[in-house]
Amino acid sequence: MSKPDADKLEFRPTRDLKGAAALTLTNMRTYYDAYQVSWDEAQIAAMTAALYNLDILLDNRPVGVLRLSLDDGTCWIRDLQVIAKWQNHGIGARALKEAQRYAQAANVHILSLKVFKISPAVSLYLRHGFRVVEEDDRFYYMQRDLRA
Repeated sequence: MSKPDADKLEFRPTRDLKGAAALTLTNMRTYYDAYQVSWDEAQIAAMTAALYNLDILLDNRPVGVLRLSLDDGTCWIRDLQVIAKWQNHGIGARALKEAQRYAQAANVHILSLKVFKISPAVSLYLRHGFRVVEEDDRFYYMQRDLRA
């Protein structure tokens, strides 16, 4: 599978929060099982309702989700998921650019996120200028200064 055509990739406000929560659960089940994280799809849908939720669409089909929030002068990437068959095809990088666009439109210059230490997404974030600013037993807390 090659890199998707940029013109066919679209970020659209999420219409189905439960469906987006299900996609997240499918992607994250390995990590949730490893760390015994409880998961309730309806609860997650309710918790994410206040976020800026985007479906990532390729040829009008959902291939991922991006959830953002603005807090204390920082744009938080609350969730970035790409379904397994489309990982490593540039979609995550495009989602990070979308997060940057959103932050800059809000005049915010810091992108922040937390990621499981065992997640392969850590390398994506490092390649795109994020640095670890804190860590605990499960997570890296990462930031990118958009002015740099």
